[in-house]
Amino acid sequence: MLEHQAIRESVAFVERHGYALLLLWVLVEQSGVPLPSVPLLLISGALIRTGCLHFAFAIACCILAAVTADTIWFQLGRQRGRRVLRFLCRVSIEPDSCVRQTESAFLKYGMSSLLVSKFIPGLNAVAAPLAGNSRGPYWRFLLFDALGTSIWSAAYFAFGYIFSEQLETAMSYAARMGSSLVVLVVALFALWIAWKLLQRRRFLRQLDVARITPEELRDRLNAGEDLAIIDLRRDYSENSDIPGAIRIPAEELTLRSQEIPQDQEIILVCN
Repeated sequence: MLEHQAIRESVAFVERHGYALLLLWVLVEQSGVPLPSVPLLLISGALIRTGCLHFAFAIACCILAAVTADTIWFQLGRQRGRRVLRFLCRVSIEPDSCVRQTESAFLKYGMSSLLVSKFIPGLNAVAAPLAGNSRGPYWRFLLFDALGTSIWSAAYFAFGYIFSEQLETAMSYAARMGSSLVVLVVALFALWIAWKLLQRRRFLRQLDVARITPEELRDRLNAGEDLAIIDLRRDYSENSDIPGAIRIPAEELTLRSQEIPQDQEIILVCN
């Protein structure tokens, strides 16, 4: 009985403050705070079905909130570039690969990647500053960001609308679990963090190789040493500025491994 009362009170709260809650919640999440909006979007979708919320107004709240937060990150990315990206990726516990992976996606699809970025946690975190760092026009960013937010919020509204009865059943079950549910959620979150840290440690061990400075590389080239230089840098012209270097984008390294000489010392050049 008490759990059903708690559910009714929660739903009633969303009914009374639905639009303001959507606006603030999405704004906080898109500002970088790990506060997932999906549960609220699903509940809002169920309330749209009952007529307690209007679809157009709910979408407008999400767009206003997301565009406001994303505009700030866009400007920070334009002014501070990769430092902002590294900061955001460090928060995600995968700083060594996050920038390169999201950069590759953005360079491949451009601003159109904003249409799906909010469905992808890693990309969502850095899409706006990456767009700013790309020096693309703000109006184009604004257009795709608004469209992407519309697709993202409408999709979860639709799920909440269609599965409103199942959602109510799930909430009833969660309420019956009480404190056990809290313990389960905390335990799963702790396991996720531990897994990320383990991945991070494995990645660093794989990178535990000898390093060479640009000056040392220049001296060895001048001395005529036989070196295989693989240029992985993202910001490059068609031809590498290192004599004899083989240009292979980092994301194509595995696919083009046969181009790397096996009878020479290999030196990788990256940012």
